[in-house]
Amino acid sequence: MILYHNITEESFGLALELAIKKLTTMNPEELCKKTGVSLLDPHRIILPYFSQPHIVNLKDGQVSLQEDPKTEIPLKDRILLLHYLTQAKGTPWTHRLVTYAQIQGGRFYCPTFQKRTIEPILNCFGGQPETLIEVARSLGGERASYGDASVSFYPFPLVKIVIVLWRGDEEVSPNGNILFDKNITDYLSAEDIAVLSETLIWRLIRRSKS
Repeated sequence: MILYHNITEESFGLALELAIKKLTTMNPEELCKKTGVSLLDPHRIILPYFSQPHIVNLKDGQVSLQEDPKTEIPLKDRILLLHYLTQAKGTPWTHRLVTYAQIQGGRFYCPTFQKRTIEPILNCFGGQPETLIEVARSLGGERASYGDASVSFYPFPLVKIVIVLWRGDEEVSPNGNILFDKNITDYLSAEDIAVLSETLIWRLIRRSKS
């Protein structure tokens, strides 16, 4: 598996080009049904991404923030948005949470996934897990009922991510995990899920320091 942080700008461009090509062939009504998004007009949709409405042009794949169209959308985010739209199967929630190791294609990337997502979140919030809930709320997260502190995020309409922290004690270090509704692989690849998780983690960390 080739991961975003290991590939070249040329590969990014190719991933974007392929996603746009597929998007332009899709039926808008069917796309909306499978992704939970809304049509703005015959050629544009509104796609919430971390609770922020984004406008996606179905004719050319251009993406912009609804409230600030001049803001440049980072390439990784744009690719994630288009991959969600083009890979969606319309699978409903399973209400069963799985780890990254349990998703298709995730097992072999687990050590790197741990290092780039779980370790940073533990370094930031492991000593005071309750602060995660406060910071998460400012980014659209909701308190969940797992571990000593946990939060749920819906970065896309039909994608759920849960971050769980355990406080630890004198004998056991703080611990944590990132969980997903099992339907996630019907919307994003293992690579996309890793990038999406890392994006969420660093948004939380940056917000905690601001």
